[in-house]
Amino acid sequence: MSNVEGLKSKVLLLSLCLLSLSFVLCPLSFDCCPLSFVLFLLLLPQNYNNFSVSLVNQPKEEQLIYIDSFDYPLPDERIAKFPLSHRDASKLLVYRDATITESVFSSIADFLPADSLLVYNNTRVIQARLIFHKDTGARIEVFCLEPLSPADYAQSLGATNGCIWKCMVGNVKKWREGKLSKDIDINGSNCTLQVELLQTDDNTHSIQFTWDNPDIHFADILEKVGELPIPPYLHRKTEESDLTTYQTVYSKIKGSVAAPTAGLHFTPEVFESIKAKNIETEELTLHVGAGTFQPVKTATIDLHHMHTEVISVHKSTIEHLLQKVGHIIAVGTTSVRTLESLYYLGLKLHLDSSTTDFHVSQWMPYEGNETLTTTESLQTILDYLEKNNLTTLHAETQIMIKPGYTFHLVNGMITNFHQPKSTLLLLVSAFVDGHWTDIYDYALANDFRFLSYGDSSLLLR
Repeated sequence: MSNVEGLKSKVLLLSLCLLSLSFVLCPLSFDCCPLSFVLFLLLLPQNYNNFSVSLVNQPKEEQLIYIDSFDYPLPDERIAKFPLSHRDASKLLVYRDATITESVFSSIADFLPADSLLVYNNTRVIQARLIFHKDTGARIEVFCLEPLSPADYAQSLGATNGCIWKCMVGNVKKWREGKLSKDIDINGSNCTLQVELLQTDDNTHSIQFTWDNPDIHFADILEKVGELPIPPYLHRKTEESDLTTYQTVYSKIKGSVAAPTAGLHFTPEVFESIKAKNIETEELTLHVGAGTFQPVKTATIDLHHMHTEVISVHKSTIEHLLQKVGHIIAVGTTSVRTLESLYYLGLKLHLDSSTTDFHVSQWMPYEGNETLTTTESLQTILDYLEKNNLTTLHAETQIMIKPGYTFHLVNGMITNFHQPKSTLLLLVSAFVDGHWTDIYDYALANDFRFLSYGDSSLLLR
């Protein structure tokens, strides 16, 4: 809103107040406040609907979150291009009570509060990038994002004759029609894989995959000829070592196109040290989409469109969470987003026990409907699962966690150091009450390595 428009709105509002007062004092005449009536007529917009929007729905300047406020200088040499030879040898920054200390990840058990429940994301990165060549020699890259038919990840990866995925396509201008094909040999079994572009929606495409050998699953095809997608900011090609190092040691549910990188530091030895301190662990699943690398391109965060990701949480996990409310430590931002989404899924079920809408929208946490405690929300989910004889809650989340967010389940998090002006940095800022600059200034000044293959931090409230 311009300064002139703002002044007009304020004067108009004042005239309305005076006009209302005149009705009280002299209900049968406008003569009691002629000035307010004149001002009202002069300033009334031609379209009164625009007037109501400008007064009621216009965001206040101080409420807007400008993404430039979450920028910081990150030299390329501080971005870890490769992991350390030993996962748990990475540096560990510990933030608690506005105090920063430094250690190594292998000692993380020493810093976890007693009676904690450590919750990690068990998703596994798929080799989602496929390369085809047209007869003309044009190189076409198909990057699988998420399944459309069957929409279930396990069913689509287990398909034996065909499936449809939402994909990004490199060099798509050279491929608008016709099929592309590739001959594949998987352990002595041959097949011809064909792909066809069915539909385009903005910068993504519906791609149909078909093959002529029912003994071969789509997951087999991806593992044989697909490339593991590593983050674009590494500015290098995928290497054989990434097939191991870009997976967590506990990954098992295939579906992600990016790793939950906070978990890359864990080793069997770290888990043993955690177990020795009687700290319990639990797992859930969020399949990480390519949107995790999507930069915020809008000046203010309210205009940013958050990506949607699929989550799955077992009933037994929710029961465990219910026992440990107040002591939950999330491994990575994907676990944070899943755990916090559970609260709002429980809230949805509380408001409508027959709902089939298991989608947490981007701005749901800011609608002011938080009428349940964390315990009540989790219990509502358990009651729903019990009533419907379900063992797993399947849902989608688009949750935006930004400064001002109220955390319901997460009391601590393990996370790497994130890109400037990213939604992940907003999440961290929300968790540490805006003190992210203290943490990142320390990390930059003390030779911490940044981003996916970089060092780690333990943030406690």
